[in-house]
Amino acid sequence: MKFSDYATVVFDCDGVILDSNRIKTEAFHQAALPYGAEAARNLVEYHTQNGGISRYKKFEYFLSNLVPADMTGPTLQQLLATYAAAVKAGLASCASAKGLETLRRANPSARWLVASGGDQVELREVFASRGLTPLFDGGIFGSPDDKLDILAREMTSGNILMPALFLGDSKYDHVVALSQRIDFVFLSAWSEFADRETYCSHHSISVFETLEDLIGDVEIA
Repeated sequence: MKFSDYATVVFDCDGVILDSNRIKTEAFHQAALPYGAEAARNLVEYHTQNGGISRYKKFEYFLSNLVPADMTGPTLQQLLATYAAAVKAGLASCASAKGLETLRRANPSARWLVASGGDQVELREVFASRGLTPLFDGGIFGSPDDKLDILAREMTSGNILMPALFLGDSKYDHVVALSQRIDFVFLSAWSEFADRETYCSHHSISVFETLEDLIGDVEIA
């Protein structure tokens, strides 16, 4: 199929629309530092191995599994607040993907929506401030709802029309797309998924570097 054949296009945000993966990785590291450098490194490793999963689940895992039992430090809410403050500044200024408007013009009848692991309120504020909201007529969705739940809900409501395409940059994005039988394209340029080449080859996933590479109605699946 070609890009123009899809009735719905679902976008991840971090690493797809915004070059924000590194910002969030550093924010996780800084938020966890009160628990020590080793704990912070372990959280970063867990975060990069589990791209696409919400901050809520990652910090819960951190406190339950990566922090020494006898160590005291910030609560879950304090960790989330520290992380959010660091991320907000970065999202306002990081690069956005080139070619979004051109892609929109190439398939104007398609419904576009965002399904992200990022905080939904934060996402909507950032997209509004950067003038991106009008592109996504299907809505902008994020955590605390999980991507699996977001896609299932939007499929059930009829917001996602088939055939549909998911554009992501993580293993979890692919898992989520498979759960609803949605075609998937992996965008590699900003991804932090270290094993992406092996994973995409094993699962016969179409790989492009950036959204801009989809311009020209290329063959996808």
